Amino acid sequence: MSDYTVIGLDDAPDVLGDYPGEMRFLTGPLAAEQAALTWRRMPPDTGGRGSYGHRHRTQEELYLVVEGTLTFKVGDDVFEAPAGTAVRVPPRTLRSVHNDGDADVVLVIVSKIADDYDGEVETQDGFWPS
Repeated sequence: MSDYTVIGLDDAPDVLGDYPGEMRFLTGPLAAEQAALTWRRMPPDTGGRGSYGHRHRTQEELYLVVEGTLTFKVGDDVFEAPAGTAVRVPPRTLRSVHNDGDADVVLVIVSKIADDYDGEVETQDGFWPS
């Protein structure tokens, strides 16, 4: 019996449904016990601009931009993060991301596993007006 898990991206369902792009929560298929891992592909002009922001009660999030340039809004700050950039957002800080570019953005998001995901996340409408 092995004590490790290997999966491919296709082993995790795309949770976005009809929304453009892909978001795959890898934590469950990996049987991870401590770290949550998410892979996301964002086509041009997708993300949270003109929509809501979110914050986590106890989780910090680490974002790694793998391809493209992603625009972040963290609190009142808006900045671009090109491929190779890592961003840490602490708990209780409102955040959102948007792909303003002409190409897909691929990013990886890491956090601790939440004990109660529904109680962990809070959204705020109108956080990042268009």
